[in-house]
Amino acid sequence: MWTGDDTLLVTYAVIAITTVVGLVVVLKLHPFLALVIGALTMGVLAGLAPDKLIDSFTGGAGDTLGSVGIILALGTMLGKLLAESGGAERIASTILERSGDDKVPWAMAVVAMIVGIPLFFEIGVVLLIPIIFTMAARVHARAPEGTDIGRTYLLVGIPALAGLSVLHGLVPPHPGPLIAIDALKADIGTTILYGFVIAVPTVAIAGPVFAKYASRWATSNPPQDLLDQVAKDTTHDNPPGFGVTIFTVLLPVFIMLARTVADVSFDEDDSVRQWADFIGDPIIALLIGVLVALYTFGFARGFDRDNISGFLGASLPPTAAILLIIGAGGGFKGVLVDSGIGDAIAKGVESADISALILGWVVAVLIRLATGSATVATVTAAGIMAPIVAGGVTVDRPLLALAIGAGSLFFSHVNDAGFWLINQYFGMSVPDTIKTWSVMETIISVVGLIGVLLLSLVV
Repeated sequence: MWTGDDTLLVTYAVIAITTVVGLVVVLKLHPFLALVIGALTMGVLAGLAPDKLIDSFTGGAGDTLGSVGIILALGTMLGKLLAESGGAERIASTILERSGDDKVPWAMAVVAMIVGIPLFFEIGVVLLIPIIFTMAARVHARAPEGTDIGRTYLLVGIPALAGLSVLHGLVPPHPGPLIAIDALKADIGTTILYGFVIAVPTVAIAGPVFAKYASRWATSNPPQDLLDQVAKDTTHDNPPGFGVTIFTVLLPVFIMLARTVADVSFDEDDSVRQWADFIGDPIIALLIGVLVALYTFGFARGFDRDNISGFLGASLPPTAAILLIIGAGGGFKGVLVDSGIGDAIAKGVESADISALILGWVVAVLIRLATGSATVATVTAAGIMAPIVAGGVTVDRPLLALAIGAGSLFFSHVNDAGFWLINQYFGMSVPDTIKTWSVMETIISVVGLIGVLLLSLVV
């Protein structure tokens, strides 16, 4: 049963989140410090012991940086080599030639969906950022005089972010859908099929369609050092061909996709699967991608060892501030999770007398809002719904898994490390990040639920 303590816990979370927003927006405090203060505020109000509070924050930060930090560094290296070789320009010019300026947002959504099939969201972002920025610069160069390039970044970037996010939340082999499938005992093949059916219109609405409006009421100002890495002179002596460029960029994708195939095809103790799991780990796959890029984007383009070493070294400093902010966001999330707010919200909705599909979505939404973690929202919502489904409630289990996945994406905000990743890469203010990224995530979540409900009427 819901208690007064649960009410207080939710109130404390609201206070902590409001504190972060106020410190950044009103007092202009650096987001890293604001997130640290917000996490400590939540821990103190929730009554966490001092040592537990520190452990929760450092644990959450460590978990986030452990999974994202190395990936971000490797992806940034690959992006730097892509830009220096002229590869990003090659992709941009080829897509523009074949699609035209007005179709670029749609083309970016398709590219992101392809890249996003086996990739974690963060990896997809760091791989696509050089292409997004280069494409935006090319489109802006043809735009009417006086057009704000910051809005062009959003017009091109939002469709790519939508493609990555939708695949991350709705389509296996991403961890969220897999967690829900396992907990609910849903059929993975059917879930994948339904997931793609729902994903296509969801990406279209939350990506290219929404970008037309979002680019009018917000703007982007990416850090200059990041722009300098991709806004290179377009006259390269020996740029890579389009095929070589696409192969190198997508090589980590292919490797991780092969891992997924091996996981389905072989038993856990089979050596083929074990090696596939190792090589297909995101860190190893990206490392292989960087090593291949050293040749295809480096030596094969005429760069010597000193040039390539300089490129790799120069790629890392721009990510330092981003890593700190992402880590602090992960620490804030860790404190929220350990405070027990997810369990409190779960108690409040578990006995609700509504459709199982809507209930699963609502549980995931509330926990996502409170903790900032799509994975925590999925795990908790699936854990709540599993015994309900096992108890005899009639519901299509693959659709329930997708409803939970859609709910887990709802309104990313300051307690989500992904919010700060987008905020920093695109150089947006917090209000503009909310008006673009957060609203986009909400559209994905709502349209995804509508797709689930419509599909439930015909299957």
